[in-house]
Amino acid sequence: MPDGALPVLDVKNLKTVFRTRAGDIHAVNSVSFDLKPGELLGVVGESGSGKSVTMMSLLGLLPMPPAEIVEGQVMLGGRDLLKSGAEELRAVRGREVGFVFQDPMTSLNPVFTVGFQIKEPLRKHMGMSRSRARARAIELLQLVGIPDAERRLKDYPHQFSGGMRQRVMIAIALACDPKVLIADEPTTALDVTIQAQILELVKELRQKLGMAIIWITHDLGVIAGIADRVMVMYGGQVVEQGPVREIFRNPAHPYTRALLKTVPKLHGARDEKLRVIEGQPPMLAAHPTACPFRARCTHAFTRCAQENPARRPIGNGHDVACHWDHHEATP
Repeated sequence: MPDGALPVLDVKNLKTVFRTRAGDIHAVNSVSFDLKPGELLGVVGESGSGKSVTMMSLLGLLPMPPAEIVEGQVMLGGRDLLKSGAEELRAVRGREVGFVFQDPMTSLNPVFTVGFQIKEPLRKHMGMSRSRARARAIELLQLVGIPDAERRLKDYPHQFSGGMRQRVMIAIALACDPKVLIADEPTTALDVTIQAQILELVKELRQKLGMAIIWITHDLGVIAGIADRVMVMYGGQVVEQGPVREIFRNPAHPYTRALLKTVPKLHGARDEKLRVIEGQPPMLAAHPTACPFRARCTHAFTRCAQENPARRPIGNGHDVACHWDHHEATP
């Protein structure tokens, strides 16, 4: 990743609300981040922390209504995606931003061959002829490590294993050489061996293609192995972000620290219990005016209930949204 490179994607103050009969759900609250060319940004947090909703908001993938993006700016290639119309967003999806979803069995259409599903974006976005699209589809299947690629173009999704279906999804996402690839927990449903193969594949593709990647996961072990930078989300907002080594060596937010303590230790005592974060994630029925983690935080004090902390820099490209000073024993 070039030093000082301008971001390929720049998100500022993104807010997404779901309007429901029971009331508004403030799912994404003032999220800001950027992504440099060739960088891999890991996005971590518990289920319900806003990771997937944030990324789907960028590309207009949420059903509207009930979803509504009430504020923010998403700059890609010199234009604000939040001000783009439906047709322009459809052109961006696949052509400039590829998206790999969590479950390849439900993401792939079961009634069309894999070849058809790879060739469709090539013909739509790139204007390729049938023969050129077919040749490119074979190249893509070979690129993601599917053997006998020419023959397998004629197969349907159910004829592939889970790991192979995820490779097909990656091939579709890469078809039009996008600037950004967003992968939403793409290895969650796979066994450990297949997960390791997919991660190695992503590393190889990143080296070959040099694209920027956003990798959404709850698995800190995955992030440690592939990410340049980490963004930790909780309660629909970013609570900490920084270089991967800095976050793992010097976590500043109590939530990040608690997450790291839940990771099983390879050389831990045999009778050592797995650590958990006590309590439940917050209800997001109102825009947060206090720290969303305060009810589960061992360092919470009066100010945490009165004011939602803003992100502040603490050095080495590292920032945190917390009133507590992690360098001291007391607030």
